[in-house]
Amino acid sequence: MYLNVRMHAILLVAALLGTGVGQLSMAAAATPDESVTRLPLPNGNDFPISSAVKVSAGVDTYYLSGALPSVSNKDAPKGSVESYGDMETQATSALESLKSTLERLGLTMGDVVKMQVFMVANPDGKLDFAGLMAGYKKFFATADQPNKPARSAFQVAALVAPGALVEIEVIAAKAHPKAAPKAAKPHK
Repeated sequence: MYLNVRMHAILLVAALLGTGVGQLSMAAAATPDESVTRLPLPNGNDFPISSAVKVSAGVDTYYLSGALPSVSNKDAPKGSVESYGDMETQATSALESLKSTLERLGLTMGDVVKMQVFMVANPDGKLDFAGLMAGYKKFFATADQPNKPARSAFQVAALVAPGALVEIEVIAAKAHPKAAPKAAKPHK
């Protein structure tokens, strides 16, 4: 029943996004064991995110805390945008930090199923979404790592670290390793 409710939710999302059931079954990209299924954006939209991601039972889910960029210019004034770099530099740094955390957990960026991005405008008041995307495209929808997470992006007034323009948090999912059958103990 639970699986039927989840599938119904995915079909509802697909219908709302204009993707028909026939397109859904053909367009969804699943891993070989079908534990994670990614629904592309409708109408052939090639923007590098998924419109939805289904995570099946038997999958471990990991919630990673938000990652801020590292200081890239130690000569710049502390807490300045210049100390962290432009949006592309900051997004790349935050994603590298997340990649490192994922690797410590035995995961990759390809296991990311959901991302939330919190962005601050540059000091000139303009949000550099193109810079975010330039950093993002180094990790997602590439030839080496084609998986795309579902993603939301928000403009916020400020982040906890003065000078930081971006904070990124992710949810990753990976199927349980197949357990080897236990050998029967011999009788004595």
